[in-house]
Amino acid sequence: MDQPVESFASRTMQYIPRLRRYARALTGDISAADDLVQDVLERALLKQSLWREGTDLRAWLFTVMHNIFINQVRSAAANRLVPIDDVAADAFADTPPLQASDRLEIRDLDAALQALPEEQRAVVLLIGLEQMTYEEAARVLEVPIGTVMSRLSRGRERLRRLLQGLPESNPLKVVK
Repeated sequence: MDQPVESFASRTMQYIPRLRRYARALTGDISAADDLVQDVLERALLKQSLWREGTDLRAWLFTVMHNIFINQVRSAAANRLVPIDDVAADAFADTPPLQASDRLEIRDLDAALQALPEEQRAVVLLIGLEQMTYEEAARVLEVPIGTVMSRLSRGRERLRRLLQGLPESNPLKVVK
C-alpha cells in the first residue's frame, strides 16, 4: 500500500514548479498561490484514487487546482492582489535581474491579465504560460474545445487592447 502512495506522491512532486507558476499567475498573489498549491497537493493525495493510471496526471492536477481556485473565488477568499514585480524576485530567482523597462512591461501584463474575466484568464494562462493544448485545457476547465478556443480568442484580443491602451471593443447591441 505504501509503494503506490509514494509513487503517486513522487510523480506529483515533479509538477510542483508548474503548479506554483500557474497558481501565481492565476491569483496574482504569492501567499495565495502557495496556499492554493498546498491545497491542490493535499486534495490530490487525499483523492488520488480518483486519478486513473495511464491518464495525464498534469491535466488532472491542473483540474484540481482550477476547481479549488473557482471555489475560493466564489467564496471571496482570494481577493488580495500583489503586483507581479514582487513575484518576479522569488519566481525567477535563477534568471538575470530585470531591467526597469522589463519590470514595467511585466507590471502592465500582470495588470492586463488580472483585468480579464477569470474564464478568459484561465485559458490564456493554461495555453500561453503552461503551453497546454486546446484539448488539455478543455479537460482541465471541463468545457468543450470550442469554448476554450473562443475564450482564448476573446482573451487575447482583450489583452491586446488593454496593453495598447485601446478602449474596450463595442459590446454587442440588442436588436429588436
